[in-house]
Amino acid sequence: MLGYMNPGSLKRTLEGTQVWFYSRSQEDLWHKGEVSGNYLNLREWYVDCDSDTILLKVDPDGPACHTGEISCFYTEMDGLPDDYEASDGGPRVLEELFAVIKDRQRAMPEGSYTAKLLAEGTSRVAQKVIEEAGETALAAATNDTENPARGNRGPFVSYPHLDGFGRGVAQRRLGGIAFPSGLASST
Repeated sequence: MLGYMNPGSLKRTLEGTQVWFYSRSQEDLWHKGEVSGNYLNLREWYVDCDSDTILLKVDPDGPACHTGEISCFYTEMDGLPDDYEASDGGPRVLEELFAVIKDRQRAMPEGSYTAKLLAEGTSRVAQKVIEEAGETALAAATNDTENPARGNRGPFVSYPHLDGFGRGVAQRRLGGIAFPSGLASST
């Protein structure tokens, strides 16, 4: 099967013996087998040459697919489906960032600046988002990769796939995004 992982699901998988994934639709960790009893027991894990894909070798307690098939990949293809539409998903940095924030909210680790902001409430989180957005927009508009307002490396060095933001590459992807609900605590 193919599953998505975030830092939290990878950590839980490697600290234990069973596989955890990140459910993008539920925006939460997913313990594979929790409902069906068909757990995936971690045997070995490997990272690819680009360090962007992880292969887990597992001993399954039952079928991996929710249909009851051993694998989710049981449908043979004869060609491209009629409704196939190629699309560029664009950079996934926002989804990755959201997953990290949700993980910090769940774990509230000691010493985490994000956990501290979340504990201070929605207004403080919103204030920080506005601050970071201003610095990012200024860096993009001036093509400044050193962002003197923060005194450290700017977002276009840390996230090279966002390079070009000021030249129209990423704003189509970023346009109209609202602050995700449920990030800040109610305190």
